Formats: sequence, structure tokens, C-alpha cells
Amino acid sequence: MIHRIKDEIWLNSRNALGWRSPRKIVVIAVDDYGNVRLASREARKALDEAGLQVRSRLDLYDTLEDAADLSALYDVLTSVKDKNGRHAVFTPLALPMNIDFEKIRANRYDDFYNEPLTQTFEKLPGYEGTWDLWNQGMEAGIFLPQFHGREHLNLKMFRHLLRKRDPELMANLEHRCYASISSRPFPNINYPAAFQFEAFSENESLKEIIREGLETFEQVFGYRATLFNAPAGREHRVLHEELARLGVRYIESSLLFKEHQGGGKYKTELRYTGKKNEYGQTFLVRNVVFEPTEDRGLDWVDFALRQIAAAFRWRRPAQISSHRVNFCGRIDEKNREKGLSVLKQLLQRIVKTWPDVEFMASHELGDLIAKPEYANGKTN
Repeated sequence: MIHRIKDEIWLNSRNALGWRSPRKIVVIAVDDYGNVRLASREARKALDEAGLQVRSRLDLYDTLEDAADLSALYDVLTSVKDKNGRHAVFTPLALPMNIDFEKIRANRYDDFYNEPLTQTFEKLPGYEGTWDLWNQGMEAGIFLPQFHGREHLNLKMFRHLLRKRDPELMANLEHRCYASISSRPFPNINYPAAFQFEAFSENESLKEIIREGLETFEQVFGYRATLFNAPAGREHRVLHEELARLGVRYIESSLLFKEHQGGGKYKTELRYTGKKNEYGQTFLVRNVVFEPTEDRGLDWVDFALRQIAAAFRWRRPAQISSHRVNFCGRIDEKNREKGLSVLKQLLQRIVKTWPDVEFMASHELGDLIAKPEYANGKTN
């Protein structure tokens, strides 16, 4: 009983503030697309043999999406339609660049080198047709990427570990991976978190990563990103100014955002969907957690539906948060089958429970909120 009361408080508190609308809007934002984490089943085995521990399901199953992953995902997304006849939509928070493992090796591990995502797909065996499917999903309006950073790694930490010839990093590079790294030479930086830092001055170099990342995003995906979500970490708002200058209008954030000020000092800020920052950008806050391959001892369909119901009860859009690892099958097809099976059940329950539901991409929700008629808090 006490647990249930706490659960209801949690569900409702996440929706107490923010932009309101009577429309039943569902957004599905999925992090990490385009990122190379594990190369293959054989590479994971090699990391195991090198003593690199699996610390999460990301270290176990998260691979660059292949044609089988995308084809199966599209089948699920197109299995339902909303009240307007539109299929379910994924907003993949995507990385347009990856580590160029071959160039790093060819240059005797002297520095970091990267490559655009399209080049990654071209060079990897077993990824034939994957980029074609990416384009088909974008053209169909069911797979509409936004900006998750340039690469899914912290460059300061990468270069530090490379100079030290860190055994875990070297094992990863040998097998075209970037996973299971336990080294923490900088207490405020996690190895996949691109925009974490130690000294505030480091944000100047992070701005350059933003600039190059957005330019490459446009080259790879064919349009300019308008929404940003930082990979695995807490960016400082000084980067929002640079993002705004480059056309990014929407920032995905947590409700209570813990912003690093440098030197291990943090400042917590309350953010909510519809709130604007000093640069005129609109915050979007995900309010539904959906990780169907993560074992938390719960029914993910029921849990997600209760979160969606709470959002709609408060007249908020339901913004579902998930990760690519739930839908990856390159290492274990059963992982993909499980994730997509639960996703399909959830989508079917959504359209049955709320026949007037509307599916949108994350940036489309931002565009709706930004319309002049809603500038003074009016609802549609």
C-alpha cells in the first residue's frame, strides 16, 4: 500500500508543471542510434576474455543498428495508426560520427580520429542495406533523428586513456568497441558522456564539438537538427547558447537538472516541458520511462500505460524515454524480439485505450508548443 502511494506521488509529481493540451500526444524518444558501442558477439567475447566486465545491458547487447533491427522495428511502428492515420514515430537521438578505429590503428594510436556515420555503414560487413533503411524510415516519417552529440564519448577522457595506453581502452580499440571501461581518471566525467567536464573552461572545446557535430548531422541526415539531448551526461547551459546560435530550438532535459559548474560543484534547476531558457529555447522533459529489456521486476506495458495515463490526466503530452539497446538483435536476437514484442503490445494498448491519440516526433511537439497562439500558456 505504501509503495503504491509513493508510486502515485511520483507519477503525478512529474506532470504537475508544464505545457498543457487536451490532445492525447505520444512522443517516443530513443537514445543512442548511430553509435558504435559493441562490434559483434565475437568482440564481446574478446572483451570478456580481456577481463572487461559487463556492467549493464548496454555492455552486453548495444550494437550499431543493422538492417534486421530497423526492418523489424518498422514493422512494429507501422502496425498501428493514430486518429489521423499516422503510424507510431520514433525520434532516434542520433550520433552522426563514430570512432575511426582503422585510422587510429594506422596512426599508431597517436590521437583520436572520427568518421561520419555513412562511412561507418559502408565499411562494416553485415551492414549492407542499413543506410537505405535509415532513409526509408525518414521518408516515411516514422524514424526522424535529432541531435545527440557528435560521438557518444568524452574526448578529454578518450585522449587521456589513449596517452596512458589504458588496457581497457586498448582492448576496445582492438575489437572496434567502446564499452565496459571502468577507468575514472576524472571524477566528474564518465567515459560515454560527451559534454561532461572538470574545469568550466573546457566548454570552449565542447562548443567546437557541437559545431562540427551539427554540421555533420546535416550532411549525414539531410537536414538541420532543431533538438538536442546530451549523451549520458549533464551539459552546461553555456552550450545552449551555442546550440541556439546554430538553430537548435529545443533542449531535452530532466525535470530536476543537476548542472555541473566545474570543480565538482553542481546547481540544481527545475525544468519542465514548455519552459524557456535565456536563449529562447524550449525545454522538453520526458515523463514516461520504457526500457522493456531491463529487468526491474515489473510489467513494462502496464508501467508505461500508467505513466501515460498520469500525463494525460494532467493534460500533458506523454514523452516516452527509451534506448536503442532494447531493440538490438545483432548479439542476441532474443533481446530484439523481446523489446519489440513489448513495444508492439504497448502501442496496441495505447491506440485501444486512447483512440484519439496522436503520434509525433519530439521536434514536432516542440514546434507545436512554440506556435504563437500558445505563447501565453493557452492550450489547443
